[in-house]
Amino acid sequence: MKIKLHHVNISSSNVPAMENFYRGVLGLGDEDPEELPPVDRSRGVVGEVAFVTDGAIQMHLSERDPLNTFKTGQAINPLVRGHIAFRTDDIEAFKKHLEAQDIPYSDWGGLAVTGWHQVFFFDPEGNVVEVHQVT
Repeated sequence: MKIKLHHVNISSSNVPAMENFYRGVLGLGDEDPEELPPVDRSRGVVGEVAFVTDGAIQMHLSERDPLNTFKTGQAINPLVRGHIAFRTDDIEAFKKHLEAQDIPYSDWGGLAVTGWHQVFFFDPEGNVVEVHQVT
């Protein structure tokens, strides 16, 4: 089971302003469209989102949604304060790894991103961490 940093998600009440900031001030650009997550808006669990990159790591700038836990039925809400995300090549092995360490997690499956299996959990300071696998 390999893990690598994939993206950092920052939640915002003004996604266009955040996108302008990261593009204008830091000079971040567009990701190859093939590399962007296919966000599933049909379920109403993902609001406005923009994507920028430094060429290696993506930033997902998403609309802050404190009520997301009610919409999804999931205990962990990655759209309140944002999250850091890693990609794995074996999500089932990673879930077993979390369970062996008694770390509770929310298994979102493909709820928000079509073709990604996502799990979310907290680090010791309460920051949200995502691990996903492209399915």
